[in-house]
Amino acid sequence: MLPTPKKITVTAGCAEGDKPLTAFDKALLAAGIGNLNLIRVSSILPPSCQFVDRLEIPAGSLTPTAYGSIVSDRPGELIAAAVAVGFSEDDYGTIMEFSGRCSAAEAERQVTEMVEESFAVRGLRLRDVKVASAELRVERIGAAVAAAVLWY
Repeated sequence: MLPTPKKITVTAGCAEGDKPLTAFDKALLAAGIGNLNLIRVSSILPPSCQFVDRLEIPAGSLTPTAYGSIVSDRPGELIAAAVAVGFSEDDYGTIMEFSGRCSAAEAERQVTEMVEESFAVRGLRLRDVKVASAELRVERIGAAVAAAVLWY
């Protein structure tokens, strides 16, 4: 059985690269998570998970992460990614991520609305929402990523 994470933070970054994958890699580095092995998880925040501003995680660690990302090679295009974590008054919470051809403000609006809807359908009471976003006006090949990073 895998341990349940006890801490969470949100982060975001964007960058340009010479190739789509290197742009994504640089965006991960800009977000502070480029040296981790991300294990993509879905949208449930474990009960009693505590929000922290920053996590110190050893390089190469297998790291549960919910994230949204976008890569574009269209110069002048505005891209953004956002993540929101909803904390419950009751028990567990939810994590929602979004990426698209829009501003960071629009991406933040989308993830916040998704958190609110996910709480409503579960009958949970929303206590707090933490959001991170990044946007980039593409020059060559750009990427944006936003992530909710869970740790032990």
